[in-house]
Amino acid sequence: MDPTQDKLKNFFLQFNALNYKKGEVMLRAGDLPQGIYYLKKGFAKLTSVSQEGKELTLVVYRAGDFFPVVWTFFGKRASIYSLATLTECQVIRAQREIFMDFIMNNTDVLLEVTKHIITRFQVALRRMEYLTFGKASAKVASILLICGRDFGRQINGQIEIQIPLTHKDIANLVGVTRETISVELKKFDRRGLIDYNQKLIIIKNKEGLEKEAILT
Repeated sequence: MDPTQDKLKNFFLQFNALNYKKGEVMLRAGDLPQGIYYLKKGFAKLTSVSQEGKELTLVVYRAGDFFPVVWTFFGKRASIYSLATLTECQVIRAQREIFMDFIMNNTDVLLEVTKHIITRFQVALRRMEYLTFGKASAKVASILLICGRDFGRQINGQIEIQIPLTHKDIANLVGVTRETISVELKKFDRRGLIDYNQKLIIIKNKEGLEKEAILT
């Protein structure tokens, strides 16, 4: 692990860990965050829900991520998003004031936090492009590639996405119906672009998915 990331991790490890079950809500929209969360184990998601009840997953967090980052700097504002677990999670929570004091006195950590924000912003812009312009196949291919890059493990030249994503999870990530996701994944499966290992999706043909992800 990078020394700066190690320093950040050690900061959080001084606090007690909280355990959450799969599907449990850690923060609801309209609530004031109780601190800065550090994900020690598992996967979590940040979501927005429309007035009609349609859910859109904005960010998927993995072990080593911390959130809510923007609230870290501005604080005293209720969250407009909800935070829930995708798997069983172990989370460490630190008081905002203590965390702010830590990063302001460690410029390397402050730079790491800034990089974290910029990276998330770049991913959000790319996803927005596909959500707005891409057809269904491009949306699904792009999110599989993003998940493969961020949460994948190389196995015999293939990429196993470590998050156990359901069709509903993927639908919430790309803003289409679950039925559409099922149709597109079946197409990719038949063409040999993807495969499955129990509940995990395997990218068998990355180049083929990349061609599907090109906006046309």
